[in-house]
Amino acid sequence: MKDDDSVLGLATIRQNRGISLEQIANSTKISLRALQAIERGEFNKLPGGIYNTSYIRQYARAIDYDESAILSYYDQTTKAPPNTGEKEPPRRSFPGGYHPLSSPAGGQ
Repeated sequence: MKDDDSVLGLATIRQNRGISLEQIANSTKISLRALQAIERGEFNKLPGGIYNTSYIRQYARAIDYDESAILSYYDQTTKAPPNTGEKEPPRRSFPGGYHPLSSPAGGQ
């Protein structure tokens, strides 16, 4: 039995349906590297932003898999860590609105 290092068994599903990554790359214009990253759940290797969800949706459609299942996994694994309650350090204020880099009144 071949080890499937993909998330949700995506590589096995794709292979069982007789679809190669090259076929998906040709039809979607998504690089093989990005498709492999999706299968492995290595979402940090994708270009970022809305491209990630678009690539994931296209991959899911190409293997006839439930988009929402992959996107749910993506959302769970890429969530920002919870807020620890720590605040940003306060910005330093200067009396009377004085700022050390501004020029003195009178322009000298």
